[in-house]
Amino acid sequence: MSYELVINSTQSGCRIALLNDKGLVEFHHDSDENRFTVGDIYLGTVRKVVQGLNAAFIDIGYEKDAFLHYLDLGPKIKSLNRFTKLVQSNRINNGKLSNFKLDPEIDKHGKITQVLSKNQQILVQVVKEPISTKGPRLSCELSIAGRYLIMVPFSDSVSISKKITNSGERQRLLRLISSIKPEGFGVIIRTVAEGKDVASLDRDLNDLLEKWEGGVKKLKSAKPKEKIIGEISRASSILRDVLNEKFDSITVDNEEMYTEIKEYIKAIAPDKQKIVKMYNGKAKVLEHFGIEKQLKSLFGQTVSIQGGGYLVIDHTEALHVIDVNSGNKSNSESDQETTALKVNIQAAKEVARQLRLRDMGGIIVVDFIDMRKAENKKRVYDTMKEEMKSDRSKFTVLPLTKFGLMQITRQRVRPELNIATREKCPTCNGTGKITASILVSDDIERNLDHLLTKQNERNIKLAVHPYLYSYFTKGVISRRVKWFLKYSKWIGVEQDSSLGVTDYKFLNGAEEEIELTSGLSEKE
Repeated sequence: MSYELVINSTQSGCRIALLNDKGLVEFHHDSDENRFTVGDIYLGTVRKVVQGLNAAFIDIGYEKDAFLHYLDLGPKIKSLNRFTKLVQSNRINNGKLSNFKLDPEIDKHGKITQVLSKNQQILVQVVKEPISTKGPRLSCELSIAGRYLIMVPFSDSVSISKKITNSGERQRLLRLISSIKPEGFGVIIRTVAEGKDVASLDRDLNDLLEKWEGGVKKLKSAKPKEKIIGEISRASSILRDVLNEKFDSITVDNEEMYTEIKEYIKAIAPDKQKIVKMYNGKAKVLEHFGIEKQLKSLFGQTVSIQGGGYLVIDHTEALHVIDVNSGNKSNSESDQETTALKVNIQAAKEVARQLRLRDMGGIIVVDFIDMRKAENKKRVYDTMKEEMKSDRSKFTVLPLTKFGLMQITRQRVRPELNIATREKCPTCNGTGKITASILVSDDIERNLDHLLTKQNERNIKLAVHPYLYSYFTKGVISRRVKWFLKYSKWIGVEQDSSLGVTDYKFLNGAEEEIELTSGLSEKE
């Protein structure tokens, strides 16, 4: 299993694609206009305290006030507020907390009016970016994320990622971090810290301390709504979170970003510097890696799944609904139950990929094809849990109900990514819509394979628009020649200007149109 990161620089920011074995698994658009990134720490001003919600609305410079609930204040909020005042009045000159006496923790069942008041200045951290009509969601439990560690000011606890399961390694990391961490700071040990030596962890901890010291220095003269500590760029944060020994290459098409990424890799993983490459090809970098085509096929309302079948993805205000259908090429199994299981297993893998790819969050309901056997339902459930393990967002997966529904909740901290996959029809000039035309050749080849291997058709002829005719027949080794080498059958291709660009039909020896057999497409 190999991982590649491809970064395309644009006028408004950059587009970042994470590939797993050449397949797109994550896609991010890092815009220069997006100032409110998860992890950023701001000096905010309390605009309104709402006792009925037990929350406050904070001005950090966004068009809508950000939301801060009492439970997100954290038990050490009084210590944070006092520290902020002392720094602003120049009574504290550095970020060390060893001599800073902590205030008593607040009551977790208390009222926000006991802690905050209107026009009060307060240090806050973005935990959820602005989504739809809502402003950012904030927390006062500050944390600064590094490669291996997360540093938490005003705490002394050391905790370890649950994904590190080896008890010996957990004990080693606990002893090691407890011995090197500065007083007044808590530390969360990340999964990637497993097996790392003390020098790497100490270097990461010192980098986080420097970041905190820089923020405290900035706080002294900061004005309200100013960013005190900024999260690194989206590209660097992805590298920080997912870079491991499985990474094969990082390709960048911008020299400035290439230098930035190279320097960042040098700081966090010097042995990986050689995998950073500068792209200088004639074609656009996303086109070169086949990413543009994948975007067209993966972000539509209907998504094909491997081995036949497809997903229909709908979004509502309250939740996301994904419907699993077997399509017309999933009927190769001996019985209905086996067909349903096979399609559902592949659908579970694609659903896990889609959640990560589109960054879908909140409640997701997946309507699988009905299965009667309990062990088959468990297999689908286990597959979904296994496929979701690589997801960096927090999630919960529930077993299938008796109606074949699976409920998933996934943490949403950024707006969901949507990419338009519909195009203006060249025939009707936009009075109607067609699916992405770039996919029609793939669709033809899938249907051709089905006709030749499953329906055993002979003397097939393909009628297509003149554009597609050229695509399939031109060149020394054309697509048609490749079909002959694959199937040992010559496929006749004819031009038909009456057909639209995305229209085609298969004809048999008697010049009659061949209808594709339909399989188990409905829910049983």
